[in-house]
Amino acid sequence: MTDAPVRLLLADDHPVVRAGLRAVLETEPGLTVVAEAATAEEAVARAARGGVDVVLMDLRFGKGMGGAEATARITARPDAPRVLIVTTYDSDADTLPAIEAGATGYLLKDAPPEDLAAAVRGAAAGRTTLAPAVADRLMERLRTPHATLTRRETEVLSLVAEGLSNQAIGRRLHLTEGTVKSHLARVYAKLGTGSRTAAVATASDLGLIRR
Repeated sequence: MTDAPVRLLLADDHPVVRAGLRAVLETEPGLTVVAEAATAEEAVARAARGGVDVVLMDLRFGKGMGGAEATARITARPDAPRVLIVTTYDSDADTLPAIEAGATGYLLKDAPPEDLAAAVRGAAAGRTTLAPAVADRLMERLRTPHATLTRRETEVLSLVAEGLSNQAIGRRLHLTEGTVKSHLARVYAKLGTGSRTAAVATASDLGLIRR
C-alpha cells in the first residue's frame, strides 16, 4: 500500500473555473493538482504523458475537440487515468456521449466541495459517481427504452436540427442517403413523430439533442 497523493489534471477552457477547482481540491488531503489544460487537445496530450490519476474534464471547449471525444481518446490508452466529467450540462445529449466514451463519473459544477472531493477519490478508486440529475435521467431512459436514441440516431437528428439535408448528412457521417432515411424512420417511430421538424422539437424538449 502507498499513501501517494491522487494526481489530478484539470481540463477546462475557463481559467477562473480551473483556479476554483484547484483551490477546492488542493485543500483536501491526499489530492494534488499536477497539471492544467485549457483545451481538450491539451488534456489528451498531457494525460498521454503519464503521471495523472484522474482527469477532471469539462464537456465544451469552444472550438476544437469536445470533452466526450477527449475522454474517449484518454480512456482508450493502456493504463489510462480515470476521467471525471465536471460540467454545467446535464442533458442526455451531453451525458450519454461522455459516459459511452468511458467517463468514470459525471458531476455538475454546482456540486458542494465535499461532493467534488468524494467524487475525485471515488474515480481514483474506479468507482462511479453521478450527479443526482444525471442518475435520474439515466434511470428514466432505462424505464422508457422506446424513447432512447442510439448515438448514431442522435448524430443524424442533430444534423437535421442544423438544417442539413439527408444527402448532406450522409456525406458528413459517411453514410448512404438510404441509411440516413432508415435512421430517421427509427427516430420518428421512437419519438412518435412524423416529420423532421416534429422530431427535432420533441427531441429538444426531451433533452436528447441540443438546438
